[in-house]
Amino acid sequence: MTPGADRIRITRGHGGQVEALGRLDTLATELLRRAGFLTFPTLPGQWLRLPFDMGGEWENEHASWAADMLTAARYPLTLDPTLRTGPQPPAPSRDRPATPPAPGPSAARRH
Repeated sequence: MTPGADRIRITRGHGGQVEALGRLDTLATELLRRAGFLTFPTLPGQWLRLPFDMGGEWENEHASWAADMLTAARYPLTLDPTLRTGPQPPAPSRDRPATPPAPGPSAARRH
């Protein structure tokens, strides 16, 4: 399998529609629906896209919302940079611990 093959991509298609592509399981599909994406059956599976003609700002907000929810659920994701609203979330780092380190023992006070 090629690297990034399991990555979900939210992008603007050739026809101007905002669509979600990639391996979409049930949870990913539900998160996209929560963000306003519509599901259409196709021969290879399903097509998820935002409604047409809602305006670029609305599409960008909903694409960013979907990306934030999918990222919070730890899906590997690529969001077209032209769709991002607000600050870009930090990329996960293998060097950064998942939880802050526990505080060490406090130094004993001298009397």
